[in-house]
Amino acid sequence: MNFRGFLSYFIIIFNLIVFFYFAVLNTIYLVLLVAAFIESRKHTRRRKIVDLYEVFRSPLTPSITVLMPAFNEEATIEASIRATLGLHYPHFEVVVINDGSRDQTLEILKKRYDLRRVSKVVPSLVPCELIRGVYISPEYENLVVVDKENGGKADALNAGLNVSRHELICVIDVDSLLEPTGLLKVARPFIENPGRMVAAGGLVRIINGCTVVEGSVMEVGLPKSYWANMQVVEYLRAFLGGRMGWSAFRSLLIISGAFGLFSRELMMEVGGYRRDTVGEDMDIVVRMHRYLRKEKRKYRMVFVPDPVCWTEAPEKFTDLSRQRDRWQRGLIESLTTNIRMLLNPRYGVIGLFAMPYFVFFEMFGPVVELLGYIAVILAFALGMIDYQFFILFLSLAILYAIVVSLVAVYLEGFAFQRYPRISALLKLALYSIIENIGYRQLNAWWRTKAYFTYFTRRRKWGKIERFGYDKAKS
Repeated sequence: MNFRGFLSYFIIIFNLIVFFYFAVLNTIYLVLLVAAFIESRKHTRRRKIVDLYEVFRSPLTPSITVLMPAFNEEATIEASIRATLGLHYPHFEVVVINDGSRDQTLEILKKRYDLRRVSKVVPSLVPCELIRGVYISPEYENLVVVDKENGGKADALNAGLNVSRHELICVIDVDSLLEPTGLLKVARPFIENPGRMVAAGGLVRIINGCTVVEGSVMEVGLPKSYWANMQVVEYLRAFLGGRMGWSAFRSLLIISGAFGLFSRELMMEVGGYRRDTVGEDMDIVVRMHRYLRKEKRKYRMVFVPDPVCWTEAPEKFTDLSRQRDRWQRGLIESLTTNIRMLLNPRYGVIGLFAMPYFVFFEMFGPVVELLGYIAVILAFALGMIDYQFFILFLSLAILYAIVVSLVAVYLEGFAFQRYPRISALLKLALYSIIENIGYRQLNAWWRTKAYFTYFTRRRKWGKIERFGYDKAKS
């Protein structure tokens, strides 16, 4: 066999592998969406019979510490804390961790809340950088501000854990806004299943394009930015499809760092957050699974689609590319660190189903996808595959994915109805189509590039410009 014959044979075999890869991947997506749809029906029925005010008054309602790490967040810090302090919940404290900000973040907090420094011995239960001072507000007795040396988000969260006093820990990004009943809704699984519930994640939505007044989302809308609209579709698919689907199969491996609720005791047992990763949110969840399975403890981790956390999405091309690079590096770090769980029956459905999916389809997926596009186009140009195979491949790679995104948009319109206008849903449906022609391939490139940055600057966070809720481009 000459070189051309060998090359033809290799490309054809590779194309067949990629063909079945896309078929399996999109089928898994659809299965997760079906599971999510069934779960959403159950959640909708349960929501109608649950009285949140009964939850508020219940003596079983656990106390919560809300951790808000902040680094150079002067654009959004005041509105975000105002919204958090106004949450409707019986017993909670807000701990803001200023992670060595170089802008006016701390000064804004001192002025707005008349902060007073207090002499407080902070226990070193989990490792963190030096804490320079602890501040309280005379006006808000449940507000604590921690000023520390810069160490990254995971390090800041560890400092917050050391300062925290309550049995549950809610982690939210300081550039996010939690709806007033958000804590009540995300805490409900802990009240309904005490003792076993160890973590719950809430729904994160894009705030760009929404009308925000005094730290509250008054009108839900879509962004004008192309990049932000692409992310709206992604978030719907990832949360309403992916997270809810995995939760239905008791295989939830990711609870967003923008909004999650955890058992403080368990967080301490696993040693807090790893400080050498940029994917601290996924890493701690995977380590919790690993620890609890090893200890043979019965537990639950769930996704709750009702409580909503609104977050500002990057609108600049460079900011978005940095974010996706960082997310992929965090995924790689979390999975490789816990690779012993892969296909290990000791970890049940986590080891046999969830880990294989995330390793083979999320970690390696972008590389396979990019090489697949290159190989099939090359093979078609060289006459190695016929027109029918080429069209079938594109149908699996693009049309099948469009269907998956459209189902996620339908799930939003059917079950949750956050976007009140039909025009908004039609616009999202249109972006579900546009997303798969150009943007998806670009996203695959960003995630593939993360393998190169993983070895050169793996701990670098990557600065993203924030416009603020009142100034954000919509």
